[in-house]
Amino acid sequence: MQSPLRLQEMIRVIRSARTQGEERGIIQRECADIRAQFRQGDNGERSHSLAKLLYVHMLGYPAHFGQMECVRLIASTRYSEKRIGYLGAMMLLDENQDASLLITNSIKNDLSHNSQYVQSLALCTLACMGSAEMCRDLAPEIERLLRASNSYIKKKATLCAVHIIRKVPELAELFTPSARSLLSEKNHGVLHGAVVLITELCEHNPGTLDQFRKAVPELVQIMKGLVTSSYSPEHNVAGISDPFLQVRILRLLRILGHNNDTASDAMNDLLAQVATNTDSSKTAGSAVLYETVLTIMDINSESGLRVLAVNILGRFLLNNDRNIRYISMTSLQKIVQTDHNAVQRHRGTIVDCLKDQDTSVKRRALELSLALVSAVNIRSMMKELLIFLSTCPPELRSHTTSGIFNAAERYSPSKRWHIDTILHVLTTAGGDVRDETVPNLIQLITTASELHCYTVHKLYRALVKDISQQSLVQVACWCIGEYGDLLLKGECEEIEPVQVTEDDVLDALETVLQSHMSSPATRGFALTATMKLSTRITDNVDRIRSIVSIYGSCIDLELQQRAVEYNALFKKYDHMRAAVLERMPVMDKNSPGHTNGDTSGEIKERHLQCYETYLFQINAVHLNFLLIKESWTKNVSWFPQKYKAEMQKRCVYVHVVLTETVYEKNGLSLKIQCDKQTETEVTVTLIGSNSAQNDITNFTLQAAVPKSVQLQMKAPSGNVIPAHGLGQVTQTVVLNNPNKASLPCLFLCLSVFLTEPVSTIYVQA
Repeated sequence: MQSPLRLQEMIRVIRSARTQGEERGIIQRECADIRAQFRQGDNGERSHSLAKLLYVHMLGYPAHFGQMECVRLIASTRYSEKRIGYLGAMMLLDENQDASLLITNSIKNDLSHNSQYVQSLALCTLACMGSAEMCRDLAPEIERLLRASNSYIKKKATLCAVHIIRKVPELAELFTPSARSLLSEKNHGVLHGAVVLITELCEHNPGTLDQFRKAVPELVQIMKGLVTSSYSPEHNVAGISDPFLQVRILRLLRILGHNNDTASDAMNDLLAQVATNTDSSKTAGSAVLYETVLTIMDINSESGLRVLAVNILGRFLLNNDRNIRYISMTSLQKIVQTDHNAVQRHRGTIVDCLKDQDTSVKRRALELSLALVSAVNIRSMMKELLIFLSTCPPELRSHTTSGIFNAAERYSPSKRWHIDTILHVLTTAGGDVRDETVPNLIQLITTASELHCYTVHKLYRALVKDISQQSLVQVACWCIGEYGDLLLKGECEEIEPVQVTEDDVLDALETVLQSHMSSPATRGFALTATMKLSTRITDNVDRIRSIVSIYGSCIDLELQQRAVEYNALFKKYDHMRAAVLERMPVMDKNSPGHTNGDTSGEIKERHLQCYETYLFQINAVHLNFLLIKESWTKNVSWFPQKYKAEMQKRCVYVHVVLTETVYEKNGLSLKIQCDKQTETEVTVTLIGSNSAQNDITNFTLQAAVPKSVQLQMKAPSGNVIPAHGLGQVTQTVVLNNPNKASLPCLFLCLSVFLTEPVSTIYVQA
């Protein structure tokens, strides 16, 4: 039988394996030998076998069968075996395994061992994998060792105490008295452990803050000693005396000085000294300065000290290390609102970071640049942001466009500048803008009446040049439809005049309609614009009628319905076409159509394609204005006032309060009552009576609800309401709401013959 390999030889053989299969074969043979060695008992080779198994574990192969061997070696009296046993316990055991409980007694015994190295093994193991139960059992032993005279043991005991506090927070009070006394130690390892322990105590128990704030002068003196100390080879790192301890002390001072004037005043001079004297040319110095900046910004520091901290971050922006530039901008982003003027001094350096090759640095620079935009620098900053937009990575374009829009809306010096900026963005990155950009720009254009001529000329030129940017094309089509007459006049003082004919405009819109790049929504804009031009031009109305009729059989149902309705305007309701297609009123920015970034519902785009997009629904008997479709059922008050006035020439619009009289005129009285209401069903009855001299004939009722609600209309009691109140007509409507959605308004359309040939009454319930 081949003798087992020694550890070094096994490592060499495994590394020389040419394939994964060959390596697995070697591991299997060695594991079999290791198991055999474990079964032979105490033969002096157990520690070597366990060491080999730990290497196998490091390679990712199963090594659980060595757990009990760890327990046996920990209980051994030989230091060499105990050392491998503790190492194996830290690697193969964790607090969730029962085997870990078997070493509790061994650890307790070793904590009282007369050898500091054995005590050290026990402390390291407890700090690494001690469970909550082990921590409760051994906490008194750890507290005892905190008061030991040996600095080597104290250092490890403090870190073990930190682990116990994290596992069992209620044991924190046990270590509070000893923690303060550890600050008097001269050993840097003990000091480091003491600062970590105090930090942990303060974070887990804010009640101890007042107690440890009394130690701020001691911490300040320790920190000053580190800053002003001469060269010490034992603690020096790149010219900085023990930067690890300095960073820990600064973090603790940040906790103790937060929202406390006394503690903050005690550390102000120290922080100024550290910020001034620390060399930032090396990574160690940059780490200390960064922690100093965070401490200054988090305590109640003086204003001059805060400016000094911002200047340090500004120097970081010039560092060649991208990581340092990144954390600098991250910190500046957090303080830009409170120290805006101080950060503004570094605006040029921040803007230069937009040209960095690293995308994460670019993102931080973009966020910080947007935060620095103000009314004073809006023009210069916007110029830089627009340059960045033209070259930025695709994943940053959406964020960039949104930031530019928000800044322009907040700080724009004029409406023309605002419009020009948004059009520039749409031209550069129209495919990356958010959905609400189109309605927001339309709202802006409608309010700038003095710029209508300038805007429509500029948008027309952009449309002719490029139709790939859908958002730009939609706005251009809308403006051409609204202000096409201004475009055809060719009289614009603010832009170089260009003579545009009716055919030119229609050719541009037809190009949009026929382009494969146009989305259905964009085609809807173009078709509506074409229809509206029928009242703004004189010679090409027949061409417009032909274009509209073509899309009456379009495969896209949305476009088809729109074309059919527009065709009806040309044929049956041509006398109303001019009134319906006149210019839109100025949009209220707070109207449901203007989202300003807050999108609610999937139909906002339709709202702003034009208010009159769905104004009509053709019926064989009469004209029903489309108040019974989609969003109109949600808030009829949003319907434009100018079209309400036109509607009221033929219609009466009333708001219904349930269980009350909703209409009473010319002898006709309408009442609505709620008969039954549950979570999923509402039953409503409409009652009509007639006190006039003549009977009311052809009385009909129509209703519409959203798709989420099921409508069931019972048969009416009749279609004639007798005169003189001699009878009534009733009809029951049942609304089923299986999804328990919020019930919107119900619109009822009643057609009756009164004194006019047709009278339509819209009732909102």
